[in-house]
Formats: sequence, C-alpha cells, structure tokens
Amino acid sequence: MKKLLLLSFLITAIIGVHAQEKKTKVPYDETLAKKLGADDYGMKKYVLVILKSGPNTTETKAKTDSLFAGHMANMGKMVELQKLVVAGPMGKNDKNYRGIFILNTKSIEEAKQLLESDPAIKAKLLEPELYNWYGSAALSEYLPFHDKIQKSSF
Repeated sequence: MKKLLLLSFLITAIIGVHAQEKKTKVPYDETLAKKLGADDYGMKKYVLVILKSGPNTTETKAKTDSLFAGHMANMGKMVELQKLVVAGPMGKNDKNYRGIFILNTKSIEEAKQLLESDPAIKAKLLEPELYNWYGSAALSEYLPFHDKIQKSSF
C-alpha cells in the first residue's frame, strides 16, 4: 500500500512539473526592453520617495490648499516628463507618512532636483525620504491605462 501511495505521489509530482514546463512564456521583446531601460531580468533602478508630514504646521487652510494644488500640478508635470511612475496617498498611520512616489530617475540627486519644484515640499508641509529601489521596468506601462479608467481628476 505504501509503495502504491508513493508511486501515485511521484506520478502526480512528475505531471505537475511537466505541466509547469509546458507553460507558454511570452516571447522576449528586445525593443521594448531597451525602450523601458530593462536589464536582463526585466528590472531597473528607480527612486522611491516616502512623503512625510513636514515641520510646517502653521499655514492657513487657504495657503495649505494652494500649496497642495501646486503639489498636484507638479506631479502632473513629472508625469508629462515621464519621471513620475507611481504616486498615491497613504492611509492614516503613526509614522506621519502621507504618500509615495516612484520616480524614474537614475539617482537620488536627480530625484531631489525634481522635488525642488514641489511647492508643498518647498514650504515644508511635506518632507521627502528618498531610497534607491529596484523594480519591474514595465511599471510605467500602466500609466496610459489610468486615463481610461479615471472618471474624475484631482
């Protein structure tokens, strides 16, 4: 009985491995990989920005609203320049994290230069933390689809 059970297990494992090997792989697209700056693994370096609440807590509501409108406009410019790949706010948390960016830049210095034009960062309403990050080079390919599913804009 044990031998039959073992034989059954081995046959199932072999069939499973064989089925995995038969899985069709999408053909490599060298042109797209080069366009996106992908390495051999389909990955590339980015800069991850974590935006935290800044030390400036004394602005009026009208001024804060104006600075955040400029923040959103700056994000739009970075998208147009193909530098901002991912952005979004974070839910309430005990670390004062407000949102994230993933920037398509080669260095933290280049990312800092992009962030210098953000009015909310300049006014110290937001404080950026920057980190090198390694992710899929195809990340930016989702952006054109976002416009197709967005009913309203910020």
